[in-house]
Amino acid sequence: MIFHITHRAAWEAARAAGSYTADTLASEGFIHLSTREQVLGVADALFHGQAGLLLLAVDPARLSAELRYEEAHPGQFFPHLYGPLNLDAVVAVYPFPPQPDGRFRWPGGR
Repeated sequence: MIFHITHRAAWEAARAAGSYTADTLASEGFIHLSTREQVLGVADALFHGQAGLLLLAVDPARLSAELRYEEAHPGQFFPHLYGPLNLDAVVAVYPFPPQPDGRFRWPGGR
């Protein structure tokens, strides 16, 4: 399983449109995703204290677009999706609120 953090409004718009495209698909050519081990670090670094977030659980086997693991930092390979995220690849959606200190933890304490 791989994961993507998004705002609730963006996910609702994607559901209405039939596919999900993050801003980075247009600006960088891919959608940023994370492995389970990378999620909390990404959330704390890029979304610290932000409310209204969701964590999308994505099954890589169901993706329609090309998925590549690419080195974003020395020795750290992140999954990048080179096309829209088809909604049937999203197998679970979790509310992803920050803790009182602004940091994140796994939904449901997992």
